Amino acid sequence: MQPIRFTFIDLFAGIGGFKIALNRHGGHCLGFSEINKDAINVYCENFRIDPSYNLGDITKIKELPAHDLLTAGVPCQSWSIAGKNLGFDDDRGQLWNDTIYLLQQAQPKAFIFENVKGLVDPRNQKALSYILERIKQAGYYARYFVINSFDYGVPQNRVRIYIIGFQKKYYLEKFKLPEISDKKLKLGDILGIQFEQLPDSEIVQRDLFGNIVEPKTMSLSSTNGFNDYFLFNDLRNGPTTIHSWDIIDTTPRQKDICLLLLKNRRKSNYGKLDGNPLSLQHLQHLDPTITQAEIDALLQLDILQAEEYRFAIKDNNSCTLNQDEQILLKFAHNQEILIDNLKIEKELIIKKISIIKTIESLKDKNIIQCMEIRYDFKNAKISTGLFGINRIFLPSSNIYPTLVASDTNDFITLKQIKAVNYQELKEKFIKEIYKTREFRKITKNEACLIQGFPQDFKLPEARSRWMKLIGNSVSVPVIDNLCKAILETGVFNSQ
Repeated sequence: MQPIRFTFIDLFAGIGGFKIALNRHGGHCLGFSEINKDAINVYCENFRIDPSYNLGDITKIKELPAHDLLTAGVPCQSWSIAGKNLGFDDDRGQLWNDTIYLLQQAQPKAFIFENVKGLVDPRNQKALSYILERIKQAGYYARYFVINSFDYGVPQNRVRIYIIGFQKKYYLEKFKLPEISDKKLKLGDILGIQFEQLPDSEIVQRDLFGNIVEPKTMSLSSTNGFNDYFLFNDLRNGPTTIHSWDIIDTTPRQKDICLLLLKNRRKSNYGKLDGNPLSLQHLQHLDPTITQAEIDALLQLDILQAEEYRFAIKDNNSCTLNQDEQILLKFAHNQEILIDNLKIEKELIIKKISIIKTIESLKDKNIIQCMEIRYDFKNAKISTGLFGINRIFLPSSNIYPTLVASDTNDFITLKQIKAVNYQELKEKFIKEIYKTREFRKITKNEACLIQGFPQDFKLPEARSRWMKLIGNSVSVPVIDNLCKAILETGVFNSQ
């Protein structure tokens, strides 16, 4: 058994990613804090400890036992780029205050805090500065590091921020981020795939704007000259992008109309968003031969959808407006409401006002009237993909995307494709992999390995439950390396 070199407290412990890594270096856990029942059960079962070691809800903890190292994977939703970026406007953001309060109260020699990369996004600069200032006020010297788990031994593109702090400036100055390993675990190693190295090909692919497309890879380095995954998406275009019109029976003319919309929907003259619907008039300005009947046919195929975009405010003061309706009407300009203007108003997001429901309510009360219909792709959510598929990774991929609590529509295939150009690659992929369903989701054991957990780590049977737990965890090898670097400072050797 490893001799005890330091003690630690595990806040927001999840299923024990911090604990596995710290135990390897002689860390002894004096207690953990977790409120999720599944996580508590998994933590206690795998580490064979009594639930009484759980300190409970962090917001109710008044005092921590004396310890050397404090760890915390503070819930990330408030800062996630995938979320709404509400920061301290979200109650969950206040958990940072609870964490730093306990840091100041317990005064451990060092700490490791982990969070999503959204915290270092420019939009959250004030929040990060606030957190660092609070840490300073608590009596600590700290630095933050943005680390990709792939660099420290797992085949996963998982970028997170780690804040490392010490009571004494001397130890922070001695702390050095571990060197990136040259020997990286590959996705193929996790899946047990043995595959032939395909020869490089001279491939020139151009996008809709005529620019040369370089090979894209989740592996961070191309292995065969091709992209190593296929993206199912109607809002992007690349050599290995599968659009709905690629797999639905459509005519060349219909494909051309879809590509025309795809090429122009992100132009600023059509709206303020990064992707805007276009009216029939807009499309006819680009191609005068396009007819309403052709648009209607694409609506029938569920490739396009019609959207009410512009509304005029009618002179009707007889109706009583509820609070949501009053707030939404504040954002009218020249007696008109534009949907894209509403979507960027933070007040509507913070107050959780549904734009669609409120617009419908105002229409029912005859307060507003739709003046413009526009058209966009029906499958307009990038992360959702098409028909339940976001990405399918080929055997040549070295790395898998970030595991998330809600699971993803990402799949892997064990089948190889040999092709001489992108057109052949795409045709073979659709025929030999997509249509034959030669793909699957990762298994529970594979997910554990992708996060650096033991393959036999015990988790619930239901996929939604184990995916939530493993997706919320830290990558064990990252914490392993950070712990080693902290130990090398000698901070726990001092009295």
